[in-house]
Amino acid sequence: MNGPVPNRVTGADKTALLDLIAVGVDAGWTASRVCAVLELERRRAWRWQRLQDAGASLDDGAPGGNPVHGLLDWEEAEILGLFEQWADVDRSHRKLAHRGSYEDRVWVSPSTVDRVLARNGLVLAGETRAGRSVKTPWPDWCEWRPNQLWCWDASQFEACTASKYAYGIIDLVSRKWVTVTLTGEPTSVAARVLFLKALEAEGLLTDELRHRLSDADAEPPTDDSVPLLLAISDNGTEMKAGDTRRFMALCSIAQHFGRRSTPTDQAWIETLWGHIKREHPHLMSITDPAVLATELERIRVHYNSVRLHEGIGYVTPDDEHCGRGDQIRAARTAGLQQADQQRRTWHRQHRP
Repeated sequence: MNGPVPNRVTGADKTALLDLIAVGVDAGWTASRVCAVLELERRRAWRWQRLQDAGASLDDGAPGGNPVHGLLDWEEAEILGLFEQWADVDRSHRKLAHRGSYEDRVWVSPSTVDRVLARNGLVLAGETRAGRSVKTPWPDWCEWRPNQLWCWDASQFEACTASKYAYGIIDLVSRKWVTVTLTGEPTSVAARVLFLKALEAEGLLTDELRHRLSDADAEPPTDDSVPLLLAISDNGTEMKAGDTRRFMALCSIAQHFGRRSTPTDQAWIETLWGHIKREHPHLMSITDPAVLATELERIRVHYNSVRLHEGIGYVTPDDEHCGRGDQIRAARTAGLQQADQQRRTWHRQHRP
């Protein structure tokens, strides 16, 4: 040891320093003079001497004390269990924290999950959050509710040459992946099939609308009624085609086009396809259209009913779409408060 005595030293070092002080005192020095030579505060030496005389250990205790809201052993075990089970689905510590309360297993904050994983040498895959852009405003008649704002676009799966274009629709409010369809060419027919399938799935394809669409000479509604919903897309040829515009008008669906060369204006559908391809890379190697369609539908169900979505408060899109999101988020808040109180009670009753 060279220079001043550090703030934290081992019990063996403290014993050696006390022995040096004793040797100096036996030689006729004062304890204060010996401490000055050793560059040790006199009060520290007194404190160590009292502990040694009482037969107590001179080793320092673990730093951090014993907080009354500290994590319990079973909670840490549940966090590790969540990592083992859900790390490939929930790729961030924030999602894992919400997954714990979603499954009624453990109520902890995201930072707690992050610390537990780091302490155990566990690392999540993680994702880079997409940047945000200034978006053009929606029409005044739009309401922020499910089935009011739909964003749609296609993505390509090159290995499936027979039907490499996959069209999808996502609900902006609930983030529900409404439907998906495959086609060999990006045409207005594909857009028509996609929206008919989506309207049918959401119960919006009324008998009146069916009759109107079945009439080749039918005219779009001419009254000033509020459109059924707003369809957001980029400026693709099939989006702006005359047949697509006429079909949308017959369905009373208004169209909203993003700015050219600005994919963030329809970031919801772009993000959806990005997640699907990154989390399920095997889709890019499928060559059979029937197999690809089956896999996309299976993943769509998983995306809507199992995968927690960060953008809607870590609930599933189905939860948000059906109105259960607020209840689940409130239950998590209450669960976190209850878990904190239980930890405080336990630590107060088991003080060391």
